Amino acid sequence: MSTPTQNANERLLTPGEVATLFRVDPKTVTRWASAGRIGSIRTPGGHRRFRESEVRGMLADLTSEATLPTRG
Repeated sequence: MSTPTQNANERLLTPGEVATLFRVDPKTVTRWASAGRIGSIRTPGGHRRFRESEVRGMLADLTSEATLPTRG
């Protein structure tokens, strides 16, 4: 059963998959979730999962920020 804010067809990523996209350790992703920097869902077994659309959006925002020209 999906929540109203979750698309039923949306892929959920593991902390390891998110870590690979951001090139960080999976524990870093867990800390981000605990700090509220990225939303997560808990499985019935207590594991964290992340909405792919949110993760890719966050990655796109960070990538575009990194490529903006600096003013000097």
